[in-house]
Amino acid sequence: MKPSACLASLALAAMLALPAMAQEPITPQTTMREIRQNPAVQASGLYTDIHTWERDLAWFKNTHNNETLEEVVGSGSAASCAAGLNLLIQNYESGTQITYKLYSPEEIAAQPSRDHAELYYFPADPPNARYAVVLSGNALYYSGELRGGVSTAWELHEQGYAVFVLRYRIGTEAGNNAPMDDLGRAIQFITANAETFGVQPEDYALLGYSSGGQIAGVFGDAEKGWQKYNVPKPGALLLAYPINNFWLAKPAYTALLDVDDWMQKHYYDYTLSKLIAPDYPPVFLWYGKSDRILKLFGFDQQGPALQSALESDGVPHEEKVYEDAGHGIGIGLGTDAEGWLNAAVAFWKKVT
Repeated sequence: MKPSACLASLALAAMLALPAMAQEPITPQTTMREIRQNPAVQASGLYTDIHTWERDLAWFKNTHNNETLEEVVGSGSAASCAAGLNLLIQNYESGTQITYKLYSPEEIAAQPSRDHAELYYFPADPPNARYAVVLSGNALYYSGELRGGVSTAWELHEQGYAVFVLRYRIGTEAGNNAPMDDLGRAIQFITANAETFGVQPEDYALLGYSSGGQIAGVFGDAEKGWQKYNVPKPGALLLAYPINNFWLAKPAYTALLDVDDWMQKHYYDYTLSKLIAPDYPPVFLWYGKSDRILKLFGFDQQGPALQSALESDGVPHEEKVYEDAGHGIGIGLGTDAEGWLNAAVAFWKKVT
């Protein structure tokens, strides 16, 4: 972690921790316009757009403004997301810095897309807790900081953990292994500032949804992940409907992201089950039999193949397969996957 990046992030405190006027609590029926106009949400720096084109194209700004939070994130995550947003507002108004840039101004000037790599901090109470980094799914265009990130942060906070929601580069900015670099930089930054954040640097968890789960899984490989970035090995990988093998999308990913570097291996080229070795981090894994996205990529090549590899190499793991749990349901309240996060946390505790 470069000192300049650390100082640049910490210097945001004065700007992002100004007092805000009290607002009505956010509920699942609060509109996105009301959330985005909340002074504390605005000043905190939280990214609330849903798709990359909302960020990049002016005429798509504030898409979904007239929709409720529940309509945007889904009924399975709405209550937890609302609670997480209210927690974020409370933290901000008490003087906590929420947003941390991962790269220094000089690094961003050299590669402007790095400006979109951010951490959103949800401290534990009391401090000196273990922490988790949450990676939402992306599908190259969808940004899930609200549905996957904030909702999960609330649930883990309630169980005594500190949480960092990672906004990593997606879409056309994800070339040259940018998401892996963003995750590596995030763990470097948290480790270097563990005392400031009130977290234990060891035995952290990476909680990844869908393609975020694939990124977390690649990071679990020493050569390609945690050891390459010179950070502690994850204590556990908590993977929600992860993509094990992107085989169907690999040609498109290469053409969109790395056509000038197609001879090299990139994060989406790796099949997680082929990276499993006896020293791989412990894994909690869940998915649903009705998951259409996993079926599109070949159901047997996804969760079942990953579980089989974990079993063969003797890696501590736990697998849960639900009858009717679709893709992108996040916390999954109101589905038969409800409660999966409690099971994942229990696994994390057991293996660390």
